[in-house]
Amino acid sequence: MSDIAILKQMIKETATVPLENHYNKKKVILREPPPANYSVTIHGMPEDNEVIIIKADNFNLAYEVFQGKKHECKRADFVIIANTETQKVIVCIEMKAGKGGLEEEIIQQLKGAQCFVAYCREIGQLFWNNRNFLKGYKYRFISIKNISVSKKPSRTKTAIHDRPERMLKISSPKHLEFNHLI
Repeated sequence: MSDIAILKQMIKETATVPLENHYNKKKVILREPPPANYSVTIHGMPEDNEVIIIKADNFNLAYEVFQGKKHECKRADFVIIANTETQKVIVCIEMKAGKGGLEEEIIQQLKGAQCFVAYCREIGQLFWNNRNFLKGYKYRFISIKNISVSKKPSRTKTAIHDRPERMLKISSPKHLEFNHLI
């Protein structure tokens, strides 16, 4: 059974975001519910059996166990896990409507999403008896700001965005492509 198939058995459908058809390709619309009430669309997504999009900030168990003094209860908004013929990637995404959000807070949210994936990895390895579950994936971390502002999009990319501290920063997103995010 593929990692994506296991994740789709593991994660409740209400905590995932479905893909949508867009001509002959797939897209996903990442929505923040009211009162935030904004969205970002990512085009060129992998096929349904190759990807799962998880609303990581729905995972509130941490608040019932941890004190949160080091912000270990925070989560990024979404985690996209893709396993295609050419790539194995985990993309953690934090979205902000405006310029808001201190960089340190966003880093903590991205780290929290990474911890959520580690938790899922352990469950898959122990309860699905799959020692290689979610192994060999590359992480990518992304901060998307100024979502509701319509101006020329910008991206700040330093090195490979494989750590929360080196996140890809996107401002005023328009027509995001999945392959450009990884």
